[in-house]
Amino acid sequence: MKVSRFAPSPTGRLHLGHAYSAVIGHDLAGESGGTFLVRIEDLDQTRSRAEHVDGIFEDLRWLGLDWAEPVLVQSQRSEVYADALDRLRAMGLVYACYCTRADIAAALAAPHGPAASHYPGTCRDLPEDAARRQAQPHSWRLDTAKALALAGMPSWREGGTTITADRADLDDVILARKDAPAAYHLACVIDDSASGVNLVVRGADLRSSTPVQRLLQTLLGLPEPDYLHHPLVRHDDGRRLAKRDLAPTLAAMRAAGVDGRQFAHALKHGELPAGFRLRDA
Repeated sequence: MKVSRFAPSPTGRLHLGHAYSAVIGHDLAGESGGTFLVRIEDLDQTRSRAEHVDGIFEDLRWLGLDWAEPVLVQSQRSEVYADALDRLRAMGLVYACYCTRADIAAALAAPHGPAASHYPGTCRDLPEDAARRQAQPHSWRLDTAKALALAGMPSWREGGTTITADRADLDDVILARKDAPAAYHLACVIDDSASGVNLVVRGADLRSSTPVQRLLQTLLGLPEPDYLHHPLVRHDDGRRLAKRDLAPTLAAMRAAGVDGRQFAHALKHGELPAGFRLRDA
């Protein structure tokens, strides 16, 4: 039996792309006699809004989807994430990073800077300095080279195939930010494990997240789920759907009299409204 989840961030109303992902995850779990979960990823408290949480539930009910309770809310799980970060820190696999986005951009733009867009490693070999950490805002980054030496190159199962990551797929990602107890990758693997998720269903744009998340699962001794990265809903001209671009919301469709259950049935079979199509990336 499959346990899948839909994990939106409450920073705006759900749109067509969200609906497609939720319907696919819901139906794959249901077809196996399994469980569909909803998780609220609200670690970004500067953008998350309570009214958008209510809107998510309203939109999912309109689509005819149901889910198991309770709903996991990331902003309520700071201690769990801190414990996981402490474990990685005790293993010598994380380091404090004091860089701002401007610092990183400048390093990457330097004449002899890294050719790729990965973090340039500015803070990787700084000496341990508890006093500086106390006085200066910092993030915590994964030391990927040390992590790979311990756990090996990550792989994952998708569509009956085992895929092995390439070293270029992995960066010294941020695990906890200056203003949040955890960043996306760490919170995601901790919560998937806690909820018993064994099938991660998400868009193809998040496939690049899988190598580092599989690495974290191995380091923390967490179960390995299967993965399905589905095509993305795009405008006919190839543009991505985005909240900031006022992508068609489910709330607007509902207000226009669209039948949500019929719409969900059409999405399940890849039938999209005029002006949209599915693309792998």
